[in-house]
Amino acid sequence: MGFLDAILGRSKPVRPDLDRLFALPSAAVTLQAAAGFEPTGLGSVCFASVEGGTFARIQEEARSLLDGSVEFTQDAYGYTWLLARHPPEDVAGLVNDLHAVNTSLEEAGFGPQLLCSLVGFRDERQRSLALVYLYKRGTFYPFSPKEGGGEKRDNPLELEVRAMLGDDLTIEQDLARWFPVWGAPGL
Repeated sequence: MGFLDAILGRSKPVRPDLDRLFALPSAAVTLQAAAGFEPTGLGSVCFASVEGGTFARIQEEARSLLDGSVEFTQDAYGYTWLLARHPPEDVAGLVNDLHAVNTSLEEAGFGPQLLCSLVGFRDERQRSLALVYLYKRGTFYPFSPKEGGGEKRDNPLELEVRAMLGDDLTIEQDLARWFPVWGAPGL
């Protein structure tokens, strides 16, 4: 970072640290004990769509890497989602798979297309919660859609979860970056 960057308030972008995903299993234990949210066994990786043969190759590599237990979908914004499934009690295995997919995409030169990864949770009241990892920021945030339809968030729950997991995860401090992931596979 140069002198002019410092004067103009520019900062170096945070380098993604995919190893931060490995903090999710301990965060899941904290979340379960403190708030009763159980893992669903579902997790996903979101990335900007890639055209042509490259995308087909990525899909095939992910399927072979994860023994075929993945699904690909595309959302209304044109992003591709890879959904991975594990038994709910195997958060560590799910995180390993998400890490492997992210790493494969990054090593294939698709790091700039990676958006986020998430792991899903539910409580006894059937409220949904995702712990979302922002690839480009190297941080996490909770996302919880309100039950009953529509695109409304349960902001009090998200802030409560942020306070609970502050010791387990690197939480995104800028709340404006806590973007909604409506209809995300794994949620």
